Amino acid sequence: MSKTALYHKHLELGAKMVDFAGFEMPVQYSGINEEHFAVREKVGIFDVSHMGQFYIEGENAKDLLQFTCTNNVENLENGKAQYTCLPNGNGGIVDDLIVYKIADEKYFVVVNASNIDKDFSHFTKYNEKFGADLKNVSDEMSLIAIQGPKATETLQKLTETNLSEIPYYHFAIGDVFGIQDVIISNTGYTGSGGFEIYFKNENAVEIWEALTRAGEEFGILPCGLAARDTLRLEKGFCLYGNDIDDSTSPLEAGLGWITKFDKDFVDKEFLAKQKEEGVSKKLVAFEMQEKAIPRHDYEVADSEGNIIGKVTSGTMSPMKKIGIGLAYVTKDFSKVGSEIFIKIRNKDIPAKVVKLPFV
Repeated sequence: MSKTALYHKHLELGAKMVDFAGFEMPVQYSGINEEHFAVREKVGIFDVSHMGQFYIEGENAKDLLQFTCTNNVENLENGKAQYTCLPNGNGGIVDDLIVYKIADEKYFVVVNASNIDKDFSHFTKYNEKFGADLKNVSDEMSLIAIQGPKATETLQKLTETNLSEIPYYHFAIGDVFGIQDVIISNTGYTGSGGFEIYFKNENAVEIWEALTRAGEEFGILPCGLAARDTLRLEKGFCLYGNDIDDSTSPLEAGLGWITKFDKDFVDKEFLAKQKEEGVSKKLVAFEMQEKAIPRHDYEVADSEGNIIGKVTSGTMSPMKKIGIGLAYVTKDFSKVGSEIFIKIRNKDIPAKVVKLPFV
């Protein structure tokens, strides 16, 4: 298995390690709930260096991204980031990703760990037409997420870059703890605010330790993948491989807001037709109406016991103290307030479709 530059630091901190996307990653340290509440109420730090990073440069870099991504890269200004996805040519999703515009002919792209090779091959295939300069720097880069209401105060101690001047989904390149050329991004996967910082592997341990000291007065905690999952689910953020994949379209997944038809792109015709005719299934959020925890791949039924869908993500919400989840269901049951049933150990447990976010 691959290891991040912070692997030995996680062992030193007593993290429970698991295999995730081919990397040995910390799933938890002090406990899921404790880490979850640290991020919601104070500040937590995550090692997410397993994520992939590409540089796409040259005079045709924007054209390559415009054609391969659903969102409109034309709307990006220097210093701005954009959430988007890669349609696969058959109506599904190769991956969801963030595109950063560094300069007019220089973009930085962040992809999911499990899809690094797949995504790079996808870009390479279409790049035969465009001839942009593609570079996979995933093995050279580390990524730490500082998340929570005290994240800005924590990180500000280590940088002269004015973090209050970086709006949501914008970024700056500056020094952090004396390390130059760090990408400081006002993004995250928790819904509690904060920053994600990208830098060279050799600086990972010193930056992690500096952040730990800077956040000590706020009760900072190292956080693992388990808390990252409960945090993102409470906000209804999609997880690739669960809620979106090569068999789900952006429109079925509720990602119509990042699917822009004012340009040409892969699957435009298919998705335009799907938008016009309507989807047959939709990704919905639901809350359990009884004490029960929904899990990935549990079947969803109607009141007659007919199977109408499948759970893609589920957990016990630490904030709401109830079972919550995402599921694909037939269009008839996708309206907020619809009554559905989750099949758990041969029982049909009632649930209700709700509006996101849960918290």
